[in-house]
Amino acid sequence: MPKAIWNGAVLAESDNCEVVEGNQYFPPDSINKEYFKPSSTHTTCPWKGVASYYTIEVDGQQNADAAWYYPEPKDAAKQIKDHVAFWRGVKVEV
Repeated sequence: MPKAIWNGAVLAESDNCEVVEGNQYFPPDSINKEYFKPSSTHTTCPWKGVASYYTIEVDGQQNADAAWYYPEPKDAAKQIKDHVAFWRGVKVEV
């Protein structure tokens, strides 16, 4: 079962991830929300749309913009709506 871990904490775990461009996108109900803080960062992908970000906080340490999701993806990426992917040192075990 795919699992996202940072600073010793399990951020997300699910058997229902979507894989896009090599990234595991975890369903919204699989994330441990206490570690996620909304960020004002946004980026744009030509085919997926506008991504929003979360800063991860575990035991007082922050990892800025280490998770992203697409709240309103384009049709080509509709299967990852609100699913969360990780980078910046977050380890995703498959």
